[in-house]
Amino acid sequence: MHACGHDGHTAIGMGVAQLLARHRAALKGRVKLVFQPAEEGMGGAMAMIKDGVMEGPTPSAAFALHLWSRLPLNQVVVQSGPLWAAADKFEMVVHGKGGHGATPHDTIDATLVASQIVVALQSIVARNVNPSETAVVTVGSLHSGSAGNIISERAELTGTIRSFNPDVRDLLHRRIDEVAAGICQAFGARHEFQVPGGCPATVNSPAGAELMQRVAEAVVGPEQIAQIAPMMVGEDMSEFLNRAPGCFVLVGAASPETGPFSPHHSPTFDFDERM
Repeated sequence: MHACGHDGHTAIGMGVAQLLARHRAALKGRVKLVFQPAEEGMGGAMAMIKDGVMEGPTPSAAFALHLWSRLPLNQVVVQSGPLWAAADKFEMVVHGKGGHGATPHDTIDATLVASQIVVALQSIVARNVNPSETAVVTVGSLHSGSAGNIISERAELTGTIRSFNPDVRDLLHRRIDEVAAGICQAFGARHEFQVPGGCPATVNSPAGAELMQRVAEAVVGPEQIAQIAPMMVGEDMSEFLNRAPGCFVLVGAASPETGPFSPHHSPTFDFDERM
């Protein structure tokens, strides 16, 4: 299961649709309700944009919420500026020369080369990114070899890149490729690198955040409004916000009786449906 609360989001969206339809005559303008698939790095927002969701008419603002199992029930996080990070997936293949484990001098060990790359990539954030900026480079998987006495000719790495600043995002993409290329050249290997998917940072506009805060205060009370340090998780609501500045908020969904639930994407994730 995806385990992120999207069943709750769909239920909320349907409730909003019913409420707006009931008071349609009182609306000053038009509202588009977006039930977006594939929002975490799989391009759901861009697919909808290419299909014309931002046209006929063109929205002047975009608003959304995401329930959060670690925040108190009905607490609402509203803030201007970056809330969630740009999130990119990267894939890399290292090509070496396989052979017998007893004759390493006749080979180019893809496992060894890939291991050097994993270690060296950690220097990018430590030594290439301005310390006042925020960035993450994580290699989440490394697959190489099939037997203990065979030197692998191929290694596959996948990982994630997180950032807020678009310039830092570009720097991370470039340096990952450069570092891998340099290591491969030193060992006589070669590599392929690509970033097949991702989304920009989720950034709330000042006007959008101000409006959402007024609305949230009217619904849950000023004492329930909170702010947090921007998180490195990703969400392609950012694609809508880049075209129709507005606000993306978090709504607390932890049970008052049991406290915070397991984190999102955990197999024991849950949320309080009284939200």
